[in-house]
Amino acid sequence: MMKHSALGLQKLIFLICFLSLMLNSLKGQDKKTIVPAAERTHLYFPLLEGKNIALVANHTSLIGEQHLVDSLLNADFNIMKVFSPEHGFRGNADAGQNINDAIDPVTGLPIISLYGKNKKPDQQSLENIDLVIFDIQDVGARFYTYISTMTYVMEACAESGIPILLLDRPNPNGFYVDGPVLEKKFSSFVGMHPVPVVHGMTTGEYALMVKGEGWLKTSNDCQLTVIPVDNYSHSDFYELPVAPSPNLRNKYAIYLYPSICLFEGTVVSVGRGTNQPFQIIGHPDYTKGSFVFTPNPGPGAANPPYCGIPCYGINLTGYAREMSSNPPQLHIEWLLNFYHQLSGKTDFFNDYFEKLAGTDKLRKQIIQGLTADEIRANWQSELKAFKKIRKKYLLYDDFE
Repeated sequence: MMKHSALGLQKLIFLICFLSLMLNSLKGQDKKTIVPAAERTHLYFPLLEGKNIALVANHTSLIGEQHLVDSLLNADFNIMKVFSPEHGFRGNADAGQNINDAIDPVTGLPIISLYGKNKKPDQQSLENIDLVIFDIQDVGARFYTYISTMTYVMEACAESGIPILLLDRPNPNGFYVDGPVLEKKFSSFVGMHPVPVVHGMTTGEYALMVKGEGWLKTSNDCQLTVIPVDNYSHSDFYELPVAPSPNLRNKYAIYLYPSICLFEGTVVSVGRGTNQPFQIIGHPDYTKGSFVFTPNPGPGAANPPYCGIPCYGINLTGYAREMSSNPPQLHIEWLLNFYHQLSGKTDFFNDYFEKLAGTDKLRKQIIQGLTADEIRANWQSELKAFKKIRKKYLLYDDFE
């Protein structure tokens, strides 16, 4: 009798342990891990065998903590050269700073700048290249120039008959779509295509749209292959593992960037030259500001606006901390607030504003005194049309 009871108890203990393990396993499955395409090497390493390869990359091109260049060289692939975008291969150059070609001191590879004398690879730089790999982290705003670099690279590859392999990464602002849609006459390197300020697409999805909508200025076909991110959806609030550029230093600045960058077309400081760029905004004459900061030269801001002059304004970091509960939209009310306070004291807008906005309507609407809701209502028909186009190219579950 005792023997049978002991056996029964052992079976019960085993069953409890088994159920506990199953429950823990199911809990672990709920915590999904987003895997950027670069880390899914089994999907694209076979495509690299025997190829002369050029990379379009910067400091965000990582496989875990190792740079993609190093990973591919360690795997004995033939990497010929690297093309680098704005901010350079190391990602430490100021916004708008021209970058020269160089030799990478670690690998000895030639680094060809696409933010200096050329923004598009020339035919000579693509000679003897069999495949171009694009792997750069974007932040989901039309005026962030990495997608413009991507467009020029796609165009150059199409003209040279070279396939392009794009390793996709999540969009930290991919959970909404908003803002005015760019008008063709305002096209520039800070906005090349008829998309809203916040387009809600990954670089892979955006590349498919550029190709599919015929936005490349060539009749040649772009041989594009996109390796997708695993376990990502557009509802995710994804935090980048490294800062994508010198002045977007954390998830709060990245979240605020689409709204705050419009201030770069005005007299208002966006906090360059402080330890909170794109989290604070201010001006020396903004009398209602309860927050004060003084810009000074520093990393990513060699000569910031209002250097050494106190600026009064607001700190939006606290607002950004509540990003998951905030309205998913472009926050133009901050722009209206500063305009109403400063427009009588200074020429509020500069010539850069239309390029950032992608239209001259926004400036006119602000000057006319329209409210934020009235301005936003003017975007809706164009946004609706864009969303229909966007939907055709989505690789991941959408937020709607």
